[in-house]
Amino acid sequence: MKCCRATQNFSLNHTFHFCCTKMLPKMLPDYDPNDNEAGMKLLEDLTTNAYEIQQQVLREILTRNAQTEYLKGFLNGQCDEDCFKKKVPVVNYEDIKPYIERIADGEPSEIISAQPITELLTSSGTSGGQPKMMPSSAEDLNRKTFFYNMLVPVMNKYVEGLDKGKGMYLLFIKPEISTPSGLMARPVLTSYYKSSNFRNRPFNQYNIYTSPDETILCPDSKQSMYCQLLCGLVQRDDVLRVGAVFASAFLRAIKFLEDYWKELCSNIRTGHVSDWITDPGCRGSVSLVLGGTNSELADLIEEQCSGKSWEGIIKNLWPKTKFIEVIVTGSMAQYIPTLDFYSGGLPLVSTMYASSECYFGINFKPLSKPSDVSYTLLPNMAYFEFLLVEKNNGELTQKVHCNGVSDKNCIQASDEKEEFQTLDLMEVKLGQYYELVVTTFTGLYRYRVGDILMVTGFHNKAPQFRFVQRRNVVLSIDTDKTNEEDLLKAVTQAKCLIEPLGFLLTEYTGYADTSSIPGHYVLFWELKMKGSNDLPELDAEKMEQCCSKVEENLDSVYRRCRKKDKSIGALEIRVVKHGTFDALMDFCVSEGSSVNQYKTPRCIKSEEARKLLDSKVVGKFFSRKTPFWEPFRMEIN
Repeated sequence: MKCCRATQNFSLNHTFHFCCTKMLPKMLPDYDPNDNEAGMKLLEDLTTNAYEIQQQVLREILTRNAQTEYLKGFLNGQCDEDCFKKKVPVVNYEDIKPYIERIADGEPSEIISAQPITELLTSSGTSGGQPKMMPSSAEDLNRKTFFYNMLVPVMNKYVEGLDKGKGMYLLFIKPEISTPSGLMARPVLTSYYKSSNFRNRPFNQYNIYTSPDETILCPDSKQSMYCQLLCGLVQRDDVLRVGAVFASAFLRAIKFLEDYWKELCSNIRTGHVSDWITDPGCRGSVSLVLGGTNSELADLIEEQCSGKSWEGIIKNLWPKTKFIEVIVTGSMAQYIPTLDFYSGGLPLVSTMYASSECYFGINFKPLSKPSDVSYTLLPNMAYFEFLLVEKNNGELTQKVHCNGVSDKNCIQASDEKEEFQTLDLMEVKLGQYYELVVTTFTGLYRYRVGDILMVTGFHNKAPQFRFVQRRNVVLSIDTDKTNEEDLLKAVTQAKCLIEPLGFLLTEYTGYADTSSIPGHYVLFWELKMKGSNDLPELDAEKMEQCCSKVEENLDSVYRRCRKKDKSIGALEIRVVKHGTFDALMDFCVSEGSSVNQYKTPRCIKSEEARKLLDSKVVGKFFSRKTPFWEPFRMEIN
């Protein structure tokens, strides 16, 4: 079925117009989040017309941006889909980094985007040890607001009465810098919380927070945490849901509560905020929430917190809570047992899938078990393509060759001399694994996000995906994402401290230990002396220096989490006996790995493998120094 060309001068108030008698939803439809029926209908329309909307999204992006320096270099002013897929390469961050840095240095947005770039969003991924920067615009904030509003009717479909109370959501801002151009570079959530879209948001009876905006926007994370918990405790009878963005952040709040509950109770009892809370916005807003003395509430909280066990403490402190809203997919899944312990069995709800590059999809079944969570990509958020990833012997490997077949979607990769064959949103198949590629409204074209997804089903015409993993990431505790290459560089620097003493590092691996809060990296090192397999007594001070050296050489996001956020604990090295990694290989082969293709995994995910390694440990050492960190700085080229 052919459709006539849509109007090129597109605005937020236009509707997709086609000759094929279909009237599709607006790109960013006007929607009252208090109207659940209208919200669900809109989601049905978006997913039913996923193909047509994706075509319109690409057409709109190309029409707007055909004259940008980036696209003009490949398309020479053309803006049809076939030409786009033949000539515009699939790229990694290193390919587009020079363009973004030029904008950060003061060159015009038209390098990559016809719309003005209003800020740069720093991601948890890094390039050269510093956060990657993604372009964003004022319209992009509207797109995020639309996305957040679409979460409301989905939750209301499964959980009744959310308009009868409040949510205790622990939200925080993080450091930002001004680039040479004057544009701010900051994390995506900091961007949104500081925007007028958030600060001047219209009343939504389904989404009222216990935290005053002043506490969320407080730059001091400790004061912010204390004040938000204090407000949540004072309003405990109104709280129907609790949460944070990531599971790690919510558990960090529980640990903070363990450390400060006595002082919090004292504030409630006296009606006075602690003197060390010096942020004016926090003091003023929290004092209003306190409203005076409340010994009865203080005694009740004290009774719950002073018990022998904190099992089920969430339900005990906030008895009307219906669920905990946190991301528990991907690397955050490691926190599920700890969350279950503190929550007393409350449902764990992951509502959305998003990143600094783009907001992607919604969980249409929010009460499903964490292991069953799937996200439906909203077709109006960006143009989506997919690279096939094959699973062989439990390993996910990229399929990049087109096998000599001529295909319009088959192009040269920018970072490898191989060809990538992309599939559209409607071409993916159930049960297959893919890497996500996006083209956004803000200047990213055929950009590899680095997320590996598996197709689990379809909602109307829109596929649903389970998040599997980040490409190449081996260790993660919070927002840190340490890949194999960065870990190797850090370990290489650290082993230089012991090589002059005659030690050789023969093998290493690691895992993210989340059995305590905060979690920390654990590295297993097998050492030997030059010319001998015997391992003499280890110098504790020198090994502790090795721990610190590893941390010093990990990326900026890790060091920020360690130093400022305090969301990661001190790195640990466990030295194991000679022959331990041979035993690990034997174990992996016994579990089905190919002996011919075996290579030491840099992250141990099997509990049995960890127990094997732990049984061989002859020494444990921790970093005694917090690594240096400051907000990354840019220099004008």
